[in-house]
Amino acid sequence: MATSDVAPHFGAELKDAFKPVNNWVLNGVQWLDEIQQFYRERSAIEKEYAAKLTALCRKYHDRKAKKISTLSVGDTPTMTPGSLESASLTTWTTHLTAIESHAGERDKFATDLIGQVAEPLKHVATQYEEIRKCHVEFHAKLEKEREASYGELKKAKGKYDGACQEVEGRRKKMESSFDHSKPKAQAAYQQQILDMNNVKNTYLISINVTNKLKERFYHEYVPELLDSLQNLNEMRVSKLNSIWTLAGQLEKSSLSKSMEHMTHLLNEIPRNVPHLDSLMFLRHNVSQSQEPPNLAFEPSPIWHDDEALVTDEAAKVFLRNLLSKSKTQVRELRVESDQKRREVEAAKRVRESIQQGKDNRNEVDVVRSIFFLQGASHEVDRKMLTAEVETSTIMSVVGDLSLGAKNHNFKSQTFKIPTNCDLCGERIWGLSAKGFDCRDCGYTCHSKCQMKVPAECPGEQTKEEKKKLKAERQEQANATPHLDLEPTTTGSSAAPSLTRKDTMNSLSSGYAVSANRSLSNATSQPPLASPTESAPPAPAPAAELAATPAPVQETKPKRNRVLAPPPAQYIKAPPVTESTKPNEPRGKMLYAFQAGGTDEVTVQEGDDVAILEPDDGSGWMRVRIGSSEGLVPASYVEAAPAAPATPSASSTGFAERPGSTYSTSSASLAGSGAGKKIGPAVAPRRGAKKLQYVEALYDYEARSDMEWDMAEGDRFVLVNRDGGDGWADVERGGVIKSVPANYIQPV
Repeated sequence: MATSDVAPHFGAELKDAFKPVNNWVLNGVQWLDEIQQFYRERSAIEKEYAAKLTALCRKYHDRKAKKISTLSVGDTPTMTPGSLESASLTTWTTHLTAIESHAGERDKFATDLIGQVAEPLKHVATQYEEIRKCHVEFHAKLEKEREASYGELKKAKGKYDGACQEVEGRRKKMESSFDHSKPKAQAAYQQQILDMNNVKNTYLISINVTNKLKERFYHEYVPELLDSLQNLNEMRVSKLNSIWTLAGQLEKSSLSKSMEHMTHLLNEIPRNVPHLDSLMFLRHNVSQSQEPPNLAFEPSPIWHDDEALVTDEAAKVFLRNLLSKSKTQVRELRVESDQKRREVEAAKRVRESIQQGKDNRNEVDVVRSIFFLQGASHEVDRKMLTAEVETSTIMSVVGDLSLGAKNHNFKSQTFKIPTNCDLCGERIWGLSAKGFDCRDCGYTCHSKCQMKVPAECPGEQTKEEKKKLKAERQEQANATPHLDLEPTTTGSSAAPSLTRKDTMNSLSSGYAVSANRSLSNATSQPPLASPTESAPPAPAPAAELAATPAPVQETKPKRNRVLAPPPAQYIKAPPVTESTKPNEPRGKMLYAFQAGGTDEVTVQEGDDVAILEPDDGSGWMRVRIGSSEGLVPASYVEAAPAAPATPSASSTGFAERPGSTYSTSSASLAGSGAGKKIGPAVAPRRGAKKLQYVEALYDYEARSDMEWDMAEGDRFVLVNRDGGDGWADVERGGVIKSVPANYIQPV
């Protein structure tokens, strides 16, 4: 507890009690307005001489009595006040008593009161109120920054939970995938784990940053603001003393008969030391402040984990890049911070010179300048603190990874032509989607991939060397990474473990066509073969083969597990009905189709149908089977020339048939759904919406079986426009695949 001989410090004693201190300073600033109103009223009353002057003094004695508590100890003191009047109020009482004893003020004194006391006091009150509002705004900014830090931490936590959820989804998808898609699912699972580790590291770093910012908030930022408010109040008291002194001197010069009373007043005013009011308020408002506890790592309810930083090789790449970036920021911000502090110290020395009478500048202007300089210094210190915590957090776990690192000289770049990322192999699409390229070796990457790029820059390269490096990087990026599902037993803590730690079952997830685009070279990697699969794959339908372009590169044949349709000799001929016409065109269903609308018909694989209306370009045709007719996808029907009725597949009956010779695995024979062939994607049903055609602007070579080859001028039916990933889904010959959205235009 401070004594009357030592100036108190609100920041050290009151901690985070900004609101009561601000209200107290506000009361003091508003009180200046009352004082200047007093002098204005007194000026008018002085013209009516002593009687009204005496009445005025009594009036303000009463006013003062009503505000003794709020002006001395604030609105809500924590301790019952003993001696209620503060030093300023005591001085004010002496002032009123002296005024009551000399009621002989004249017009000249009244004019001097208006010009030399009331107006300056009003101006000073306005200036102090502006500075006080700046303190309020800055405190609100500090609280907003604190809440923003908590919000950023909450977002980081949400991203981490989402990444854990995605890992679980990838794991479930990998477990449920067939052998031919197992490598892609495994690669996606491993990549998602690596991304999750990076998100986790970001979350852990955010916790340390938020804790450090919180510590600064409660131990430096708010205390400094409270000290500044205390300083503002004491400056107000000092200024008020000078105005009172001026009023007293005017009164002394105009009232020679009241010299003794004015002399007593002048002797009392200096006793009102500015910090005495602050000391009295402090004694009656001390309370226990409780700092919130430090934040800690919260494991995801989906992916249980500990609070240790991930330090496998992929994570070290991310941490090394983050460490290099943070160390650079620390060096730069340290220089800037020192410069800002020197500016603040210089401004404080100017203010000291003004207080000592060595400088004639306006102290209020200097205080305003100091306040804004301290705000700029605060911004730099906050950034530097963040970078220092990031650096110390990483180095405390994995040491200085930046030593010996050959960082790329990256520059933000907008790619005007399609360019592949050298890390993930995907295209950097769109003029607004900026990426980075290395000025020395030509390494290109997405903005999202920059922090994952290993610090292995070979240095400045020639144009030919850059092309060679580009080809090697693309080949490496397009290679499917190896996934080791068995937990390592050699004790390497850096290797990523793909075993779960008591994770919850993930929610069921759907299948998206765009998910197959994550590895554009997926068709170039042979799928894992099942030991039970030895038969060759079933041939593709003729309609699909006719619509599929020639492959761009040689690929190993896929070994699909497909149940063959029943042989013709095991099918009974349907009974001849009246609806069967011998000369109408007929066709055979390549796939089963379930009606999804009132104008569609349900058919089974192998059914013979009569074609009533052929495909008119919409991808649908009208057929009849038995007594039912409706629309079916044109790509599901293999047309045959009209002929007299012959035995065909029908729902009327089947002879017993042997098991499929294409696969004997339990996965192929288990369940009715596994024994059916799934038809290709179909175009929107005729009549649902007007078809829109698009035309290829440029040649394009497909990189997977999910994409179309295009030559300039080729036409397609547009199914889905760009969904935000840079790809559009188009249909040709009843088959839907993807093409680059900026390579086509509507026609």
